[in-house]
Amino acid sequence: MATPPNPARNNPPERKNHLKTIATYSTIILLSLFMVEGGVRARQWWYYGSAETLDKAYRDDEKNGLRVPVANYESRSTKINSMGFRGPEITVPKPEGTIRIAFIGASTTYCAEASGNDKVWPHLVWKKIQETYPDVPMDYVNAGIPGLSVTASLKDLRQRVKPLHPDIFIIYHASNDMSWETRQLAKEQGLFKKVDETDWLGRHSLFWFLAEKNFRLWTIQRQAQSGIDHLRDLPPTFGLTFEKSLLELIHEAQDQGGLVAVATWSQQMRDNHTPAENLKAASSSLYYMPYMTPRLLLQGFRIYNQVITKVAQVTGSILIGGEDTIPGDPQHFNDSIHFTDAGNQRMAERVIQTLLMSETFQQRIKSDARPASR
Repeated sequence: MATPPNPARNNPPERKNHLKTIATYSTIILLSLFMVEGGVRARQWWYYGSAETLDKAYRDDEKNGLRVPVANYESRSTKINSMGFRGPEITVPKPEGTIRIAFIGASTTYCAEASGNDKVWPHLVWKKIQETYPDVPMDYVNAGIPGLSVTASLKDLRQRVKPLHPDIFIIYHASNDMSWETRQLAKEQGLFKKVDETDWLGRHSLFWFLAEKNFRLWTIQRQAQSGIDHLRDLPPTFGLTFEKSLLELIHEAQDQGGLVAVATWSQQMRDNHTPAENLKAASSSLYYMPYMTPRLLLQGFRIYNQVITKVAQVTGSILIGGEDTIPGDPQHFNDSIHFTDAGNQRMAERVIQTLLMSETFQQRIKSDARPASR
């Protein structure tokens, strides 16, 4: 029986053309992906001063176990000083008579979304106070580190901030502690499953990383609308752990002679927004707390602000309220909780207004300072 002819053998030009077509389309696809990746990285650099997939501005501190800014790191929008704090250089030892302000917080104090160091609210607060008291030398320490809880800030205060001898401490904390507390509740109810932030491709491709994140956000928002597999309510004990941690942090600052001011928490979600508006505004908070709903997020932050108010009264700290004076819209919030430049400006204004109206603050400035040399 005769063997049937092999089309591939009999038609080598046709096979070569087929392979060329595959190679051409593969090249086009790869070039397109490279172009998309390049475009995404260019946009990332334009808005945030870095084209990295994972932020290279941090390192693990072997002494305190915290992830801290890399000393002397610099991008288009961020400059870290030689001591590892975002902002200008800090004179050590502190000059006699200088008022040093320490800002204690997490990512909403570090403010990676700001277009420059001079747009971050701690810098704006220091600048206005210095202008108000031109004869009093002042400087500041921005001890905000993304991801820190109050307990972690206490560790950072003891090891990195305390040796700088601040006179005034301004504390802004809530979200990371609430994320931790609600996660414990979700674990107890079997609602929390640890998900890797990203896969290998996402760690090396910014385009893939953002695509993964946006798809996850879309999925979480749909789940939040359904109300399935979410916490139903918050227990009466909610916020007690945060209260204990905040008390300890404030007492530590006061024990070294510091005047403390603590600010209530601001976010893009509002009670007077529509459910659709709050669902959109809650996107990044839901990303880290997928077992929550916008309603529970509002309730949780309301409870935390009540805790902040109570702790300020108990400790004799200056309470910085007016969290809703920052408009809850995309012009002032980059996501659920992080400020745009306009949001940083409004945050600074509420802090400045409270401090300059405080007799305790004014007395502290006058008693601790010496006139600046002319």
